[in-house]
Amino acid sequence: MRATCTFQAVRPQTLGLIGLGAIGGSIARQVKQPGIGNGIVVVGWSPEPAERALAAQQGALDDAPARATDVARVADFLILAAPPAANIAQLDAVAPHLKPGAVVTDVGSVKRAIVARAETIGLAQRFAGSHPLAGTHRHGFEASRPDLFRGAVVYVTPCRDGEQALREVVDFWQTVLGAEPVVLAAERHDAQLAATSHLPQVVASLLGDFLARHAPPGASYGPGAADTTRLAASEPGLWTEILLMNRDELLPALRGLEESLGSVERALEAGDAAALTAWLTRAATWRRRIGGA
Repeated sequence: MRATCTFQAVRPQTLGLIGLGAIGGSIARQVKQPGIGNGIVVVGWSPEPAERALAAQQGALDDAPARATDVARVADFLILAAPPAANIAQLDAVAPHLKPGAVVTDVGSVKRAIVARAETIGLAQRFAGSHPLAGTHRHGFEASRPDLFRGAVVYVTPCRDGEQALREVVDFWQTVLGAEPVVLAAERHDAQLAATSHLPQVVASLLGDFLARHAPPGASYGPGAADTTRLAASEPGLWTEILLMNRDELLPALRGLEESLGSVERALEAGDAAALTAWLTRAATWRRRIGGA
């Protein structure tokens, strides 16, 4: 369900970011825009010293300490913005160093594992997961933008008995970054994203792999191939983590894809124009209905 804040949350005085790539960097940039953060201090850490320095030089950070735990000690609102497995590891690492009363969220695209981990280590009342639907196939701080989240849907996945953290996380995305939070159970999130995000990545990479191995030498690629394979340029290490972490939900989606591909193969083998047209029409109708570029 879409979340509408009905309470007056306390705006964090210090925002902490662990991870300064396209998502973490964009959060920092947007909060530091005039009229957005309204005095929020942004402290961020990246394992790459050059990335920390660049973010500070470009005005996205007020401070860039050398250790992630230094960020956790001062942040009222802490965002874990690393890849999914690293976010879980960072949650464990920073938990003993959290400022009293601080709220924690993450921005990974798989939610069950980190929500379960937060509950296991006693952070259920201080943690709610986040997943902004505003990703890009590019990565690193240089891929960040100061307007990435304005109007974007952000799934927020609460822990058991985590109503207060849920409200704080929803409020941050809605009132500070101008996003549209949608509250969703972690289990439902992962099932949904397997079909709507993780499977499209597999399809784009599948086509990219096929063309890399079978396209004629010197072939030119039109906008159809370029548009369809855009996601194939995404960071392989990140997507390896995501696909493995959500594999129990992704595998049934892949089998559904095999069924759809089989329909095309059978129609072509039989020369069945009606079946082929019906298959193409179903896809075209769906795509026109969702709109967008």
